Amino acid sequence: MDLIAPIDAVFLLAESREHPMHVGGLQLFEAPEDAGPDFGRETYEKLLSCKKIDSTFRKRPATLFGAPQMAWTREDDVELEYHVRRLALPRPGRIDQLVELASGLHSTLLDRHRPLWEIYLIEGLADGRFAVYSKMHHALIDGVSAQRVMQRTLTNEADAEPRVPWNLPRTPRKSATESTSSGIRGVARNMLSAAASGPTLLRTARSILLQQQLTMPFEAPRTMFNVPIGGARRTVVRSWPLERIKQVKKATGSTVNDVVLAMSSGALRAYLAERNELPDKPLIAMVPMSLRSADDTETNGVKVGAVLCNLGTDVADPLERLGVITESMRKSKGVYSSLSSTQTMALSALMLSPLALSLLPGLIPHTNPAFNIVISNVPGPREPMYWNGARLDASYPMSIPFDGQAVNITLTTNGGNLDFGLVGCRRSVPELPRLLDHLEDALTAMEDAAL
Repeated sequence: MDLIAPIDAVFLLAESREHPMHVGGLQLFEAPEDAGPDFGRETYEKLLSCKKIDSTFRKRPATLFGAPQMAWTREDDVELEYHVRRLALPRPGRIDQLVELASGLHSTLLDRHRPLWEIYLIEGLADGRFAVYSKMHHALIDGVSAQRVMQRTLTNEADAEPRVPWNLPRTPRKSATESTSSGIRGVARNMLSAAASGPTLLRTARSILLQQQLTMPFEAPRTMFNVPIGGARRTVVRSWPLERIKQVKKATGSTVNDVVLAMSSGALRAYLAERNELPDKPLIAMVPMSLRSADDTETNGVKVGAVLCNLGTDVADPLERLGVITESMRKSKGVYSSLSSTQTMALSALMLSPLALSLLPGLIPHTNPAFNIVISNVPGPREPMYWNGARLDASYPMSIPFDGQAVNITLTTNGGNLDFGLVGCRRSVPELPRLLDHLEDALTAMEDAAL
């Protein structure tokens, strides 16, 4: 047995029916031109023939000295037929049926008596395409790493043999810094390290925030998103051409991520306004991000930040709102880049600590929320990718809403597109598809104003 790392144990201990703690993804593929009617069955049989299973995909929680969820044990005999399943949509096989099926799969808990992952091959789409939905527990693998695992099953060669996530080719071991996740768990590890280093670091972080006049945790207004949530999830997905975002970026001197945040800001503003729920104060987003530059050759130290971004939802003009976001992100990244590794660790800890508290049931603060929403941009492939001869058309991330954070926006690059996956609590976030329409409206408004 191996002891479970403290932050991984938190994701297990905090999980309940109302709070599933797995990350997921929905990949959409176009079958090769010569695919016959049995392509799905043949693909599924190929998957089941891959009997070699890496150690990570054999792990399940075990009881150690009477304490549950404190150690990992490894299954000697993994039942692939349980973890890898084949499903089909009912007629007429629309995309919205596929996404609704994925929403249901994303709502159910993983079986802790088995390794904590499942993969579904889904057929029956009317246009002949098929999909793969995957989910893996956050204690086993964080969201960014799960995305990378699924990306590594792809190749840029259409005729390559299919790879499976439970037995991927080995890659050279990276340094500790290079392998640090840019997602929530990576920052949470920094938080625990900072806490272990004593309160001096957190005092340093608070001093940095005040000196630089950056956004402090708990300055966000309370909204309909910042409430206790139930276990049922609704997912909505859509893709946007990356070139549209780049055109706005060039015209405004911002970054791709700034424009994405402005799309999200405009969508949230419109969604809340049509429900008479828009607060006077701007919404605040927590944006997990890597702070290591391309030419940074330092091999030690933390370069992962939890950035709080002013979304400018109190500003009506789309370009002014983009300007608020650009300035907020510029100041935050500028401060991080000037810090030592120890200071970076402390500042990330202070930013993320309220989210860690929300993992504990009943501890949602009764004051203003630390931030209103998590918005993550996960890097993905920029060239066409294939799996078993099928071309990847879309790759939609499906992350975790938390208690007090009823909706999550995650996106990834896929060739010439940005693929958005929005996951919300079905009870707390009504008419979630409206956010997709508002995302399009927000981008169009920036295009009309800037181009």
